[in-house]
Amino acid sequence: MKYLFIHQNFPGQYLHIVRHLVQNDENEVVFISEDNQNAIKGVRRVRYRMPRGAAAQAHLAVRELDMGMVRANEVEKAARTLKNLGFQPDIIIGHHGWGELLNIQDVYPDVPVLGYFEFYYHTEPGFDVGFDPEFPLQPQMLPIVRAKNAINLLALTGPGYGQTPTDFQKSAYPAWAADKITVLREGVDLETCKPDPKLAKKIFKLGDIKISPKNKLITYVSRDLEPYRGFHVFMRALPRILEEEPNAHVIMVGGDGVSYGAPLASGCWREKMLQELEGQLDLSRVHFAGKVDYQDFLRLLQRSDAHVYLTYPFVASWSLREAMAMGCAIVGSATAPVQEFLTDQETAVLVPFTEPDKIADGVLEVLHNKPLATRLRRTVREKAEQTLCIKSYLAEYEALIARLVAKHKPEAELSSQENAEEVKQPAKSVKKPASRRVASKTVAARTPRTAKKAVSTTATTKSRSTAQKVAAKPRKTTSVKRRS
Repeated sequence: MKYLFIHQNFPGQYLHIVRHLVQNDENEVVFISEDNQNAIKGVRRVRYRMPRGAAAQAHLAVRELDMGMVRANEVEKAARTLKNLGFQPDIIIGHHGWGELLNIQDVYPDVPVLGYFEFYYHTEPGFDVGFDPEFPLQPQMLPIVRAKNAINLLALTGPGYGQTPTDFQKSAYPAWAADKITVLREGVDLETCKPDPKLAKKIFKLGDIKISPKNKLITYVSRDLEPYRGFHVFMRALPRILEEEPNAHVIMVGGDGVSYGAPLASGCWREKMLQELEGQLDLSRVHFAGKVDYQDFLRLLQRSDAHVYLTYPFVASWSLREAMAMGCAIVGSATAPVQEFLTDQETAVLVPFTEPDKIADGVLEVLHNKPLATRLRRTVREKAEQTLCIKSYLAEYEALIARLVAKHKPEAELSSQENAEEVKQPAKSVKKPASRRVASKTVAARTPRTAKKAVSTTATTKSRSTAQKVAAKPRKTTSVKRRS
């Protein structure tokens, strides 16, 4: 099969499926994205470049849509070049979040599109906006939040099919769109992500950080240290945790940027929370590791005595799945995305997101109750084996693709047949006076030859013009070469 993937940050959510597909020599995988240094052997990359940023004069509520349409135009150009070079995919798979798929139907109208629907924004309770009482939603932000769904809504009302990884994420979308979206649960490599009890018996090193076997290690991981992932409330839980467990050390992984939500007026959340808690923390036992490579991330979670995962009612992180697979004793927030994966006292200790004291209670319970921690480690690994197996995920992914391709072919053929029948349908004749009918026949007899010649000349001219433009373009990044 021929696959066309589209995601601005290659490979995005498609790392595992793309790696899997290229193992089959009968598959051809092409990926349209912006430029980056990532590479997967066997994938042909087609890069596009954003010509500009968001229009400064545009209303704040429509800037995402503006950028989405710009991306859609650039992806359309790249796809048309591919088509002119002879590439015809069997299916197109991409992420709807940045608008890249909005024009793809105009290039490949008869190819099924499977779009990734990640999140639908709400202003009513139950989701991320307005969830944290520390950051109440301002009335002037209501229309801006609603407008964030513009690309979502265009995608939902367009042709194609949808996928999302959790029931919670699907529940965020309007009920009328439910039939369009399939829940395809993402998996984890259970051989790579697995427990290693031996690490607790050795000195653990991460950069300049050293943790001895006698130390209790508390871990926290987020792409960036920010409120959406509970960084602020976790920090407020630390003074009591460190006081009641003198051997505890904390390693936090994450950058100082903002992945979700609004940025601070100045500085970062790490600096802000250290300033707020000045004099309350033993900083010799609190370690900020920044961003780490994947192997160090795995070792860290394998060594963890208590792993803290907190999130707003939003998209669950990949790190939660990986922590489950590695058999971490997890202290998680009692929020819907986490509760879909974990059950309190069965596979984790779940605590109120907004209550630092309750978070401290949960961490201390895991550190001090060894039988509980041992049981949680075992049951959460079993849960991961039952629900997060990468092999099952890939098999379900391929099965979904096969169903959509098989379903789309009859629909496309029926549509083509109906169009052909409409073209063949003779026009209703209108009776004219006899003297005029003779004249009309004379004109009609001449017209087809002249018209055909004119159409043929125009089509040839356009075809030559298009071919010249394509031939003039450099083919370095957009050519699709067959595997030798």
